[in-house]
Amino acid sequence: MIDPITRKLFQDASRHGSVVLMYHSVLPGAGSPDWPWAVSYEAFCQQLDLLAKNGWKTIRMQDLADPEKCAPKTVVITFDDGYEDNYKAFEALVARDMTASWFVVTNDIGGSSSWVDPGVNSQKILNQETLREFVNVGMEVASHTCSHRRMPQLSDVELANELSKSKQVLEDILGQEVKSFAYPYGAHDDRCVQAVLDAGYKYACTTRTGWALAGGDMLTVRRITVFAGDSLASFARKLAFATNDVGFLALTRYYSARFRQRLFGRD
Repeated sequence: MIDPITRKLFQDASRHGSVVLMYHSVLPGAGSPDWPWAVSYEAFCQQLDLLAKNGWKTIRMQDLADPEKCAPKTVVITFDDGYEDNYKAFEALVARDMTASWFVVTNDIGGSSSWVDPGVNSQKILNQETLREFVNVGMEVASHTCSHRRMPQLSDVELANELSKSKQVLEDILGQEVKSFAYPYGAHDDRCVQAVLDAGYKYACTTRTGWALAGGDMLTVRRITVFAGDSLASFARKLAFATNDVGFLALTRYYSARFRQRLFGRD
């Protein structure tokens, strides 16, 4: 259920540019998963239906630089890590004629996630055949490094290897150029950005919030995270404001600023 204020905000969304959404795991059923970075399949489908009903167009990460494809109400749906449970999300996207981009950790393709994060167990990763299926119907499969390590902590040699080897592995599997990348944990600095460019990538995602190209750099694209606890209304507000902070206080600040602007002609 979406309240009238949120519905109005959502209808007026995207005036500042495209939005990139970040997902991770998509679990069967309904309800709110325990892991904050997972969403239920039912919630995911409701979010897709909301986008479709309100005229939003999905594009891939590699299409973000094409002004002809970035019409008003354009969203890039991205998935980090490459979890096997994303296959149902893939089917839901195909059923609605939507596209998305997957950022895959290449060392674990066809196996299980080898990196360790607090509060989450190892999960199965998509295999080569499935990744080829994705691109064959118009999805994008791209790199999330070989091992999901925090890039600023790596040496120059390690950094170059993580970027170039993961790119080559995916290109060998897919038979096409891999243009896009996502920084594990969103962790990056100027050295990492330069290494991404040197490795031959053209587009890269961070976890910094905002309109996708607010920073003006295709190698530091901004994204909005979709969390387990997001209601359909909070999901809509995230698209309207291009931020993860869409609670009551954020709405109050927004309308207070609008009121001051109308009253005094400035923020």
